[in-house]
Amino acid sequence: MQLRIRKKWLLLPLLLLVLILVYGSQHTAKPAIRIGVLHSLTGTMATSEAPLVDAVRLAVEEANQSGGINGAQIEMIVSDCRSDAGYCAEQAEKLIARDKVQALFGCWTSACRKAVKFVVERHHHLLFYPVQYEGFEQSPDIIYTGAAPNQQIIPMVSWALEQRGRRVYLIGSDYVFPHVANQIIKKLLTAKDGKLTAERYVPLGEQNLDGIAREIAMQHPDFVVNTLNGGSNRYFFAALEKAGIRSDDIPVFSTSIAEAELAAMGPELMTGNYAAWNYFQSVPSDENRAFIERFRRRFGQVRVLDDPMEAAYIGVHLWVNARREADTSGLPAVKAELRQQTMNAPEGIVAVDADTQHLWKTVRIGRARADGQFDIVWQSGRSIAPAPFPFFIPPDERARIAKGAP
Repeated sequence: MQLRIRKKWLLLPLLLLVLILVYGSQHTAKPAIRIGVLHSLTGTMATSEAPLVDAVRLAVEEANQSGGINGAQIEMIVSDCRSDAGYCAEQAEKLIARDKVQALFGCWTSACRKAVKFVVERHHHLLFYPVQYEGFEQSPDIIYTGAAPNQQIIPMVSWALEQRGRRVYLIGSDYVFPHVANQIIKKLLTAKDGKLTAERYVPLGEQNLDGIAREIAMQHPDFVVNTLNGGSNRYFFAALEKAGIRSDDIPVFSTSIAEAELAAMGPELMTGNYAAWNYFQSVPSDENRAFIERFRRRFGQVRVLDDPMEAAYIGVHLWVNARREADTSGLPAVKAELRQQTMNAPEGIVAVDADTQHLWKTVRIGRARADGQFDIVWQSGRSIAPAPFPFFIPPDERARIAKGAP
Protein backbone atom coordinates (compact mmCIF):
# COMPACT_ATOMS: atom_id res chain seq x y z
CA MET A 1 0.00 0.00 0.00
CA GLN A 2 2.81 2.39 0.94
CA LEU A 3 4.61 1.59 -2.33
CA ARG A 4 1.53 2.45 -4.39
CA ILE A 5 1.15 5.81 -2.61
CA ARG A 6 4.81 6.64 -3.23
CA LYS A 7 4.44 5.85 -6.95
CA LYS A 8 1.48 8.21 -7.19
CA TRP A 9 3.42 10.98 -5.52
CA LEU A 10 6.36 10.37 -7.85
CA LEU A 11 4.03 10.90 -10.86
CA LEU A 12 2.84 14.30 -9.64
CA PRO A 13 5.95 16.29 -10.74
CA LEU A 14 5.70 14.75 -14.19
CA LEU A 15 2.01 15.69 -14.46
CA LEU A 16 2.78 19.23 -13.30
CA LEU A 17 5.52 19.56 -15.94
CA VAL A 18 3.12 18.44 -18.68
CA LEU A 19 0.49 20.94 -17.49
CA ILE A 20 3.06 23.75 -17.43
CA LEU A 21 4.24 22.94 -20.96
CA VAL A 22 0.70 22.74 -22.37
CA TYR A 23 -0.53 25.83 -20.53
CA GLY A 24 2.62 27.77 -21.41
CA SER A 25 2.48 26.88 -25.12
CA GLN A 26 -1.15 27.99 -25.28
CA HIS A 27 -0.36 31.35 -23.78
CA THR A 28 2.93 32.10 -25.56
CA ALA A 29 1.73 31.27 -29.10
CA LYS A 30 1.63 34.37 -31.25
CA PRO A 31 -1.78 35.49 -32.51
CA ALA A 32 -2.55 34.64 -36.12
CA ILE A 33 -1.85 37.21 -38.84
CA ARG A 34 -4.93 37.72 -41.00
CA ILE A 35 -5.07 38.31 -44.73
CA GLY A 36 -8.16 38.97 -46.86
CA VAL A 37 -8.90 37.13 -50.11
CA LEU A 38 -11.32 38.85 -52.51
CA HIS A 39 -12.48 36.64 -55.37
CA SER A 40 -15.79 35.76 -57.01
CA LEU A 41 -17.03 32.30 -56.05
CA THR A 42 -20.41 32.92 -57.69
CA GLY A 43 -21.59 34.73 -60.83
CA THR A 44 -20.10 35.06 -64.30
CA MET A 45 -16.51 35.45 -63.04
CA ALA A 46 -16.53 32.41 -60.72
CA THR A 47 -15.00 30.00 -63.27
CA SER A 48 -11.96 32.27 -63.62
CA GLU A 49 -11.64 33.49 -60.05
CA ALA A 50 -12.48 30.58 -57.76
CA PRO A 51 -9.27 28.64 -58.60
CA LEU A 52 -7.18 31.61 -57.41
CA VAL A 53 -8.39 31.04 -53.85
CA ASP A 54 -6.76 27.59 -53.92
CA ALA A 55 -3.52 29.09 -55.24
CA VAL A 56 -3.50 31.59 -52.37
CA ARG A 57 -4.29 28.78 -49.93
CA LEU A 58 -1.36 26.69 -51.15
CA ALA A 59 1.05 29.61 -50.66
CA VAL A 60 -0.34 30.33 -47.18
CA GLU A 61 -0.03 26.68 -46.15
CA GLU A 62 3.55 26.55 -47.44
CA ALA A 63 4.41 29.70 -45.49
CA ASN A 64 2.81 28.33 -42.32
CA GLN A 65 4.66 25.03 -42.67
CA SER A 66 7.94 26.94 -42.87
CA GLY A 67 7.29 28.83 -39.62
CA GLY A 68 4.69 31.36 -40.64
CA ILE A 69 5.77 34.96 -40.16
CA ASN A 70 8.38 34.91 -37.43
CA GLY A 71 6.42 32.27 -35.52
CA ALA A 72 2.90 33.58 -36.20
CA GLN A 73 0.58 31.56 -38.41
CA ILE A 74 -1.27 33.18 -41.33
CA GLU A 75 -5.07 33.00 -41.39
CA MET A 76 -7.09 33.50 -44.60
CA ILE A 77 -10.46 35.25 -44.58
CA VAL A 78 -12.15 34.60 -47.93
CA SER A 79 -14.90 36.90 -49.22
CA ASP A 80 -17.05 36.04 -52.25
CA CYS A 81 -17.14 39.13 -54.51
CA ARG A 82 -20.20 37.70 -56.33
CA SER A 83 -18.89 39.06 -59.69
CA ASP A 84 -19.95 42.51 -58.47
CA ALA A 85 -17.33 45.28 -58.24
CA GLY A 86 -19.32 47.41 -55.80
CA TYR A 87 -19.97 44.50 -53.47
CA CYS A 88 -16.29 43.55 -53.61
CA ALA A 89 -15.35 47.07 -52.48
CA GLU A 90 -17.75 46.68 -49.52
CA GLN A 91 -16.03 43.41 -48.61
CA ALA A 92 -12.62 45.08 -48.82
CA GLU A 93 -13.83 47.74 -46.37
CA LYS A 94 -15.04 45.05 -43.97
CA LEU A 95 -11.80 43.07 -44.18
CA ILE A 96 -9.70 46.16 -43.48
CA ALA A 97 -11.84 47.93 -40.88
CA ARG A 98 -13.48 45.07 -39.00
CA ASP A 99 -11.34 41.98 -39.59
CA LYS A 100 -8.04 43.91 -39.36
CA VAL A 101 -6.31 42.03 -42.17
CA GLN A 102 -2.73 43.01 -42.94
CA ALA A 103 -3.02 42.61 -46.72
CA LEU A 104 -5.61 41.93 -49.41
CA PHE A 105 -5.22 39.49 -52.29
CA GLY A 106 -7.74 39.57 -55.07
CA CYS A 107 -9.96 41.06 -57.79
CA TRP A 108 -10.06 40.03 -61.44
CA THR A 109 -11.82 42.60 -63.60
CA SER A 110 -10.46 46.13 -63.81
CA ALA A 111 -13.85 47.41 -62.67
CA CYS A 112 -13.40 45.40 -59.48
CA ARG A 113 -9.80 46.51 -59.02
CA LYS A 114 -10.68 50.17 -59.44
CA ALA A 115 -13.54 49.90 -56.92
CA VAL A 116 -11.29 48.18 -54.37
CA LYS A 117 -8.39 50.53 -55.13
CA PHE A 118 -10.46 53.45 -53.79
CA VAL A 119 -10.96 51.63 -50.48
CA VAL A 120 -7.35 50.47 -50.21
CA GLU A 121 -5.92 53.93 -50.90
CA ARG A 122 -8.31 55.59 -48.45
CA HIS A 123 -6.93 53.31 -45.72
CA HIS A 124 -3.33 53.43 -47.07
CA HIS A 125 -3.55 49.64 -47.01
CA LEU A 126 -2.12 46.96 -49.34
CA LEU A 127 -3.62 45.01 -52.27
CA PHE A 128 -2.01 42.33 -54.44
CA TYR A 129 -3.68 42.24 -57.86
CA PRO A 130 -2.95 39.01 -59.82
CA VAL A 131 -4.38 39.55 -63.32
CA GLN A 132 -3.08 41.06 -66.57
CA TYR A 133 -4.70 44.42 -67.19
CA GLU A 134 -4.86 47.52 -69.40
CA GLY A 135 -2.26 49.64 -67.59
CA PHE A 136 -2.46 53.42 -67.17
CA GLU A 137 -2.35 52.94 -63.42
CA GLN A 138 0.01 52.58 -60.52
CA SER A 139 -0.54 52.98 -56.81
CA PRO A 140 1.69 53.06 -53.74
CA ASP A 141 -0.82 50.67 -52.13
CA ILE A 142 -1.01 48.00 -54.88
CA ILE A 143 1.43 45.34 -56.05
CA TYR A 144 0.50 44.27 -59.59
CA THR A 145 1.62 40.65 -60.06
CA GLY A 146 -0.13 40.23 -63.44
CA ALA A 147 1.05 41.62 -66.78
CA ALA A 148 1.21 45.26 -67.80
CA PRO A 149 0.21 46.01 -71.44
CA ASN A 150 3.78 45.61 -72.74
CA GLN A 151 3.93 42.18 -71.11
CA GLN A 152 0.82 40.76 -72.82
CA ILE A 153 -1.45 42.82 -75.11
CA ILE A 154 1.22 44.65 -77.13
CA PRO A 155 3.57 41.71 -77.88
CA MET A 156 0.60 39.41 -78.62
CA VAL A 157 -0.89 41.77 -81.23
CA SER A 158 2.54 42.59 -82.67
CA TRP A 159 3.27 38.86 -83.16
CA ALA A 160 -0.18 38.24 -84.68
CA LEU A 161 0.33 41.09 -87.17
CA GLU A 162 3.62 39.55 -88.26
CA GLN A 163 2.35 35.98 -88.44
CA ARG A 164 -1.27 36.25 -89.56
CA GLY A 165 -1.89 39.51 -91.44
CA ARG A 166 -3.05 43.10 -91.05
CA ARG A 167 -6.85 42.98 -90.83
CA VAL A 168 -8.06 42.76 -87.22
CA TYR A 169 -11.49 42.33 -85.59
CA LEU A 170 -11.90 43.38 -81.91
CA ILE A 171 -14.50 41.83 -79.58
CA GLY A 172 -14.69 42.50 -75.85
CA SER A 173 -16.86 42.74 -72.77
CA ASP A 174 -18.31 46.19 -72.14
CA TYR A 175 -16.21 47.44 -69.22
CA VAL A 176 -12.89 49.12 -68.50
CA PHE A 177 -10.25 46.57 -69.54
CA PRO A 178 -11.50 45.73 -73.06
CA HIS A 179 -12.16 49.38 -73.94
CA VAL A 180 -8.71 50.55 -72.84
CA ALA A 181 -6.94 47.48 -74.24
CA ASN A 182 -8.54 48.14 -77.61
CA GLN A 183 -7.49 51.80 -77.52
CA ILE A 184 -3.92 50.55 -77.13
CA ILE A 185 -4.39 48.02 -79.92
CA LYS A 186 -5.76 50.66 -82.30
CA LYS A 187 -2.71 52.86 -81.64
CA LEU A 188 -0.53 49.84 -82.37
CA LEU A 189 -2.42 49.14 -85.62
CA THR A 190 -1.77 52.70 -86.75
CA ALA A 191 1.94 52.37 -85.96
CA LYS A 192 2.24 49.02 -87.74
CA ASP A 193 0.03 49.68 -90.77
CA GLY A 194 -2.75 47.40 -89.53
CA LYS A 195 -6.45 47.72 -90.39
CA LEU A 196 -9.39 47.55 -87.99
CA THR A 197 -12.39 45.74 -89.52
CA ALA A 198 -14.76 46.19 -86.55
CA GLU A 199 -14.83 46.85 -82.80
CA ARG A 200 -17.68 45.30 -80.82
CA TYR A 201 -18.64 45.11 -77.14
CA VAL A 202 -21.19 42.99 -75.27
CA PRO A 203 -22.28 43.01 -71.59
CA LEU A 204 -20.37 40.85 -69.10
CA GLY A 205 -22.02 37.44 -69.09
CA GLU A 206 -23.57 37.87 -72.58
CA GLN A 207 -24.63 34.54 -74.09
CA ASN A 208 -26.04 35.51 -77.48
CA LEU A 209 -22.98 35.93 -79.69
CA ASP A 210 -24.23 34.38 -82.92
CA GLY A 211 -24.51 37.80 -84.60
CA ILE A 212 -20.88 38.61 -83.73
CA ALA A 213 -19.77 35.27 -85.18
CA ARG A 214 -21.71 35.86 -88.40
CA GLU A 215 -20.13 39.30 -88.77
CA ILE A 216 -16.66 37.81 -88.31
CA ALA A 217 -17.42 35.19 -90.96
CA MET A 218 -18.64 37.88 -93.36
CA GLN A 219 -15.72 40.28 -92.82
CA HIS A 220 -13.13 37.48 -92.72
CA PRO A 221 -10.38 39.34 -90.80
CA ASP A 222 -6.88 37.89 -90.61
CA PHE A 223 -7.35 37.38 -86.88
CA VAL A 224 -9.62 38.31 -83.95
CA VAL A 225 -8.48 39.87 -80.66
CA ASN A 226 -10.79 38.65 -77.91
CA THR A 227 -11.05 40.62 -74.64
CA LEU A 228 -14.26 38.95 -73.46
CA ASN A 229 -14.21 37.98 -69.81
CA GLY A 230 -16.02 35.35 -67.80
CA GLY A 231 -18.71 32.98 -69.04
CA SER A 232 -19.20 34.78 -72.38
CA ASN A 233 -16.09 33.10 -73.77
CA ARG A 234 -17.73 29.69 -73.95
CA TYR A 235 -20.69 31.10 -75.87
CA PHE A 236 -18.38 33.05 -78.18
CA PHE A 237 -16.35 30.03 -79.24
CA ALA A 238 -19.50 27.93 -79.57
CA ALA A 239 -20.92 30.65 -81.88
CA LEU A 240 -17.71 30.62 -83.96
CA GLU A 241 -17.98 26.86 -84.34
CA LYS A 242 -21.65 27.17 -85.35
CA ALA A 243 -20.69 29.78 -87.97
CA GLY A 244 -18.08 27.43 -89.44
CA ILE A 245 -15.08 29.55 -88.42
CA ARG A 246 -11.95 27.45 -87.95
CA SER A 247 -8.80 28.47 -86.08
CA ASP A 248 -6.58 27.72 -89.10
CA ASP A 249 -8.60 30.20 -91.14
CA ILE A 250 -9.42 33.00 -88.67
CA PRO A 251 -7.51 32.48 -85.40
CA VAL A 252 -8.61 34.14 -82.19
CA PHE A 253 -6.07 35.70 -79.84
CA SER A 254 -7.48 35.89 -76.29
CA THR A 255 -6.33 37.87 -73.28
CA SER A 256 -8.45 36.24 -70.56
CA ILE A 257 -8.64 32.54 -71.44
CA ALA A 258 -6.20 30.25 -69.69
CA GLU A 259 -6.08 26.58 -68.67
CA ALA A 260 -8.84 26.95 -66.04
CA GLU A 261 -11.24 28.45 -68.59
CA LEU A 262 -10.39 25.73 -71.14
CA ALA A 263 -11.14 23.04 -68.56
CA ALA A 264 -14.48 24.66 -67.72
CA MET A 265 -15.73 25.32 -71.25
CA GLY A 266 -14.23 22.28 -72.99
CA PRO A 267 -10.84 22.64 -74.72
CA GLU A 268 -12.16 21.43 -78.06
CA LEU A 269 -13.92 24.79 -78.56
CA MET A 270 -10.65 26.73 -78.53
CA THR A 271 -8.19 24.21 -79.92
CA GLY A 272 -5.79 25.87 -82.37
CA ASN A 273 -6.51 29.40 -81.13
CA TYR A 274 -4.08 31.53 -79.13
CA ALA A 275 -3.63 33.22 -75.77
CA ALA A 276 -0.87 35.38 -74.32
CA TRP A 277 0.28 35.08 -70.73
CA ASN A 278 3.46 35.09 -68.66
CA TYR A 279 2.86 31.60 -67.30
CA PHE A 280 1.50 28.44 -68.88
CA GLN A 281 1.27 25.10 -67.09
CA SER A 282 3.42 23.73 -69.91
CA VAL A 283 6.46 25.90 -68.98
CA PRO A 284 9.32 23.32 -68.96
CA SER A 285 11.19 24.14 -65.76
CA ASP A 286 12.01 22.23 -62.58
CA GLU A 287 10.43 25.00 -60.48
CA ASN A 288 7.18 24.74 -62.43
CA ARG A 289 7.06 20.94 -62.32
CA ALA A 290 7.48 21.07 -58.53
CA PHE A 291 4.77 23.74 -58.29
CA ILE A 292 2.32 21.58 -60.28
CA GLU A 293 3.12 18.54 -58.14
CA ARG A 294 2.56 20.45 -54.87
CA PHE A 295 -0.70 21.94 -56.08
CA ARG A 296 -2.11 18.64 -57.35
CA ARG A 297 -1.05 16.76 -54.22
CA ARG A 298 -3.09 19.27 -52.22
CA PHE A 299 -6.11 19.87 -54.50
CA GLY A 300 -6.35 16.86 -56.83
CA GLN A 301 -4.53 15.31 -59.76
CA VAL A 302 -7.03 16.49 -62.38
CA ARG A 303 -6.69 20.17 -61.47
CA VAL A 304 -4.98 22.58 -63.86
CA LEU A 305 -2.92 25.69 -63.18
CA ASP A 306 -2.92 28.96 -65.07
CA ASP A 307 -1.33 32.40 -65.14
CA PRO A 308 -3.62 34.28 -62.71
CA MET A 309 -3.34 31.38 -60.25
CA GLU A 310 0.44 31.48 -60.43
CA ALA A 311 0.41 35.28 -60.07
CA ALA A 312 -1.82 34.97 -56.99
CA TYR A 313 0.57 32.37 -55.53
CA ILE A 314 3.56 34.64 -56.25
CA GLY A 315 1.86 37.57 -54.52
CA VAL A 316 1.48 35.71 -51.23
CA HIS A 317 5.11 34.60 -51.18
CA LEU A 318 6.37 38.10 -52.03
CA TRP A 319 4.31 39.49 -49.14
CA VAL A 320 5.44 36.76 -46.73
CA ASN A 321 9.11 37.39 -47.53
CA ALA A 322 8.70 41.15 -47.16
CA ARG A 323 6.74 40.77 -43.92
CA ARG A 324 9.39 38.46 -42.47
CA GLU A 325 12.20 40.83 -43.41
CA ALA A 326 10.37 43.91 -42.12
CA ASP A 327 9.63 42.07 -38.84
CA THR A 328 6.76 44.45 -38.20
CA SER A 329 3.12 44.80 -39.20
CA GLY A 330 3.75 48.46 -40.06
CA LEU A 331 2.71 48.89 -43.69
CA PRO A 332 5.34 51.53 -44.63
CA ALA A 333 8.13 49.13 -43.64
CA VAL A 334 6.46 46.17 -45.40
CA LYS A 335 5.94 48.20 -48.58
CA ALA A 336 9.59 49.29 -48.54
CA GLU A 337 10.68 45.64 -48.32
CA LEU A 338 8.27 44.64 -51.09
CA ARG A 339 9.93 47.00 -53.54
CA GLN A 340 13.15 44.97 -53.18
CA GLN A 341 11.68 41.49 -53.62
CA THR A 342 12.68 38.94 -56.26
CA MET A 343 11.57 35.33 -56.61
CA ASN A 344 12.37 32.24 -58.65
CA ALA A 345 8.74 31.65 -59.58
CA PRO A 346 7.19 28.83 -61.64
CA GLU A 347 7.14 31.19 -64.65
CA GLY A 348 10.81 32.15 -64.12
CA ILE A 349 12.59 34.94 -62.28
CA VAL A 350 10.27 37.78 -61.28
CA ALA A 351 11.16 41.01 -59.49
CA VAL A 352 9.15 43.90 -58.11
CA ASP A 353 9.89 47.06 -60.08
CA ALA A 354 10.52 49.69 -57.39
CA ASP A 355 9.23 52.55 -59.53
CA THR A 356 5.90 51.06 -60.66
CA GLN A 357 5.24 48.19 -58.18
CA HIS A 358 4.56 45.90 -61.14
CA LEU A 359 6.68 42.80 -61.79
CA TRP A 360 9.39 42.14 -64.33
CA LYS A 361 7.99 39.13 -66.24
CA THR A 362 8.64 36.86 -69.22
CA VAL A 363 6.09 37.14 -72.06
CA ARG A 364 4.70 34.00 -73.72
CA ILE A 365 2.18 33.23 -76.48
CA GLY A 366 0.55 29.81 -76.50
CA ARG A 367 -1.63 27.84 -78.91
CA ALA A 368 -4.44 25.84 -77.30
CA ARG A 369 -4.29 22.06 -77.56
CA ALA A 370 -7.10 19.52 -77.50
CA ASP A 371 -5.96 18.30 -74.05
CA GLY A 372 -6.53 21.74 -72.49
CA GLN A 373 -2.88 22.78 -72.40
CA PHE A 374 -0.94 25.27 -74.54
CA ASP A 375 2.02 24.83 -76.85
CA ILE A 376 4.30 27.83 -76.30
CA VAL A 377 4.90 29.24 -79.79
CA TRP A 378 6.80 32.39 -78.80
CA GLN A 379 8.42 33.84 -75.70
CA SER A 380 10.49 36.89 -74.88
CA GLY A 381 13.41 34.84 -73.59
CA ARG A 382 14.02 37.18 -70.65
CA SER A 383 12.08 39.15 -68.08
CA ILE A 384 10.59 42.35 -69.49
CA ALA A 385 10.44 45.55 -67.43
CA PRO A 386 6.82 46.60 -66.81
CA ALA A 387 5.53 49.66 -68.66
CA PRO A 388 2.04 50.41 -67.36
CA PHE A 389 2.03 53.58 -69.49
CA PRO A 390 2.87 52.41 -73.05
CA PHE A 391 5.76 54.46 -74.43
CA PHE A 392 4.22 54.99 -77.89
CA ILE A 393 1.17 56.79 -76.46
CA PRO A 394 1.84 60.52 -75.83
CA PRO A 395 1.32 61.69 -72.23
CA ASP A 396 -1.44 64.10 -73.25
CA GLU A 397 -3.49 61.18 -74.63
CA ARG A 398 -3.07 58.85 -71.68
CA ALA A 399 -5.88 60.26 -69.52
CA ARG A 400 -8.38 59.97 -72.38
CA ILE A 401 -7.33 56.43 -73.28
CA ALA A 402 -7.33 55.34 -69.63
CA LYS A 403 -11.05 56.15 -69.55
CA GLY A 404 -11.64 54.05 -72.65
CA ALA A 405 -12.70 57.07 -74.69
CA PRO A 406 -12.62 56.69 -78.50
